[in-house]
Amino acid sequence: MSWELTRRRLVRSINSKYLFDRIPILHAVIFLIEMAIIARLASRYNAYFDRRPVLTMMVTNAVLGGIADTVAQTITIVKQRANRKPGTGSRDDPISIEIQDMSTKDSRTMFADPRSPATPFDFERLTRFMAYGFAMAPITFKWFGLLSRAFPITKTSAFAPALKRVAVDQVVFAPISVGLFFSIMTVAEGGGRRAVALKLKDMYLPTLKANYAVWPAVQIINFRLMPVQYQLPFVSTIGIAWTAYLSLSNASEDESLEHQNVAPYSPNIRLE
Repeated sequence: MSWELTRRRLVRSINSKYLFDRIPILHAVIFLIEMAIIARLASRYNAYFDRRPVLTMMVTNAVLGGIADTVAQTITIVKQRANRKPGTGSRDDPISIEIQDMSTKDSRTMFADPRSPATPFDFERLTRFMAYGFAMAPITFKWFGLLSRAFPITKTSAFAPALKRVAVDQVVFAPISVGLFFSIMTVAEGGGRRAVALKLKDMYLPTLKANYAVWPAVQIINFRLMPVQYQLPFVSTIGIAWTAYLSLSNASEDESLEHQNVAPYSPNIRLE
């Protein structure tokens, strides 16, 4: 019991420390650790790839996915921090409303204290994103290899095969990967069929439209200029912003499902 109390106090203390009164120190430290790991991988990438290409892709993709989710969590905290400052909150702002025990008679405040710590860093969410990136890397790597063999780029013909790769990638792989992402993430969070169906209903088409606005141009550069061994790292690096967008979208939809009392987000449902 004493250890649990000490742990909670330590976590609360760490989450209450900020850089420039905006960025949580814990988030910044985790981000720097991830960047140090990716810098180490980048410095010896070719040597690692020559020995174990698939494993190198998996580790690289996992770390880049972790960076993206850390950025997304930091963005969320910065926004919460801004909304908690005096004069910026409103009674209609769900972030500024303090959730209190309904059984307490004393509801002295309706708004969160701007000095109180924001939402702590979600290590489980970070682990889910890194695990997803780790598991998807071999599939994406094999897919890029298949496209390179189906539409080879030569000195006399380069742009047309690259366009064909992009077209097939966006028509076949993109719709599958978007649906797979939200389905796997929901299941990993403990959601059932209903939660998966609702998340896909709300998020699938908007995310797919956003995908088509961003990725065709990126993939043309990728397929036209990048060797196969660099294609996935290139996409994952450019995709840090995209994965952060997915992370924010997924978290936002989780909050929506929680308000709708959809399992596993409903407080009235116990997971045995």
